[in-house]
Amino acid sequence: MTTDPAVLLRGAGLRSTAPRRAVLQALLTRPHSTATDLSQAVGGQLSSQTIYNALDDLTGSGLVRRIEPAGSPTRYETRVGDNHHHVVCRSCGAVADVDCAVGVAPCLTPGAAPGFARIDEAELTWWGTCTDCALKQR
Repeated sequence: MTTDPAVLLRGAGLRSTAPRRAVLQALLTRPHSTATDLSQAVGGQLSSQTIYNALDDLTGSGLVRRIEPAGSPTRYETRVGDNHHHVVCRSCGAVADVDCAVGVAPCLTPGAAPGFARIDEAELTWWGTCTDCALKQR
C-alpha cells in the first residue's frame, strides 16, 4: 500500500492540495496527533483553520479517523477501517493502538441495541498508565 499523500488523496476522490498533503504526511508519521501537534509538525506553515479544514476533508473521505478520548483533545490517525481500539495514559495522555482481540468487526457484542438493524463497528477506549509514567511514579 502506498504512503504517498498525493496518491492517497486522489484515490479518496480529493484534490491533492498542498495543505492536505502536508497534514496527511504529518499524520502518516505521527499517529494520534492533535491539531496543535499537526501545526507544529508542518512548521507553523498552515493556519489553524486550514489544518481543521484539511482534517475535516480527510476524515470525511475516510483517509483519517478522528478519536475523542474523554477529557483529552481530539486526535487523528491514518489507521482506518480495521476496528482497532485505543489505550490512553491517565498521567501523560499518551495514546496507543489496541488490536481487536476477537474475530471481525465489531469484535464486541452489545447487550442490547434497540432500534438498530445492524452494528458494524465498536469504539472502545481503555485507560491506564504508560510504562514511562509508571517508571516515573516509582
